[in-house]
Amino acid sequence: MTERSSEEQLLEFLYACPVGLLECDMAGEIGMMNPHAMQHLLPLAGPRDAGNLFSALEQHAPELRSIAAAFAPATGRVCDGHRIFVELGCARRTTPRKVLACTMVKLAPDRLMVTLTDISQQVVQEQRLRQADTWFATLLNGINDYAALTVRPDGEVITGDSGFTRQTGYDLAAVIGQKLGDVLKTDTTGGDLRLDEQLVVAERDGWHLQEGWQQRANGERYWCQRLVVARSRDDETGPIGFSVILRDVPRREAAAEDLRRVLTRDHLTGAANRRHFSHAMEREQTRWRDLRHSLSLIMLDLDHFKAINDTYGHPVGDIMLRRVAEACAPLLPPRGVFARLGGEEFAALLPRYDGEQAIGLAEDLRAAIAAIEVETAGTILTLTASFGCATLDEADGSIDALIALADKRLYAAKRGGRNQVFQPQAAAA
Repeated sequence: MTERSSEEQLLEFLYACPVGLLECDMAGEIGMMNPHAMQHLLPLAGPRDAGNLFSALEQHAPELRSIAAAFAPATGRVCDGHRIFVELGCARRTTPRKVLACTMVKLAPDRLMVTLTDISQQVVQEQRLRQADTWFATLLNGINDYAALTVRPDGEVITGDSGFTRQTGYDLAAVIGQKLGDVLKTDTTGGDLRLDEQLVVAERDGWHLQEGWQQRANGERYWCQRLVVARSRDDETGPIGFSVILRDVPRREAAAEDLRRVLTRDHLTGAANRRHFSHAMEREQTRWRDLRHSLSLIMLDLDHFKAINDTYGHPVGDIMLRRVAEACAPLLPPRGVFARLGGEEFAALLPRYDGEQAIGLAEDLRAAIAAIEVETAGTILTLTASFGCATLDEADGSIDALIALADKRLYAAKRGGRNQVFQPQAAAA
């Protein structure tokens, strides 16, 4: 076989390969890329360098650079099927969210082979299976105790069984006629719905299931799965009431919590990752539609951050990014989500925060970032950031419009001098 025929066969394989395939060095500079890889990569690069893998994916998978850099062996599999969630969401999604699976293999000390595969449909099927698994798990998993009640459409308790008193410590006879949501103390700081909110969702979907901390009459907390099922007759347009099942179940194991952190956290900073933020936005958008409570978004972008990477290197830039997450995440309310969306761009999702509250928190975040100091090579480095805030009401319920509005205001803050929070009232004056 001649050298030319070998090259021709290689090119034929690259063009026929049904997945994206590319070769790059450890810095991400691409030496070879097949058409499928181009189809995936070029639309995601935007204004960034499409000839560098890490730069092209910086806004969608910023963790890839640090994952590759952290892999010490001279050869081996760096990551396998690492998921890249391309879109944050939209108000009326008719097609599945695009998700790419990235596998990186280190062939030599400075040579990576990378595959990119579209697994969007697979992810949709996995989500449906997880929903079914959650339903059956409530029937089959270990259980300490359960209670069953019937409530009116407004949440007033009609009937119940002895398990209610045994599980909660409340006298069932004294609870009859009261609103169940007024009796049970549920910890909503983690994002759980109140009972009245759960009834709204169950009326729409037929049922709603959630688990979280609940409080007994003596103040003791326990882990409770609460299933609310709408009850109706064929001739009724709305529910005639709801069945409520309370299950005292063992707390999820630490291993499951560790897995959850791995799946929801940014590899470098520990902030929520893009995938988790996308899911949180869609969940809160649904609650906004059902319950119309306030929902705000803060977008922030570090000022002149590229100069830090170019001057002092990415390791120093990574330290700065970690310090930003460490400074900002503790300032959010319990239900808030602080996430790294890509590169030097972060966001905060704030359920039950109106626009004025979001701007106030953004000012606190701005001051916290401005106070960061990192010493390197005898120099003290500091940071500033620009902020844009928006509410879902302003965006007419559209996630895409919410992101676009907050982003527009962020860049207005940059044009206004940076290191500031855009003030809609001042701009309108």
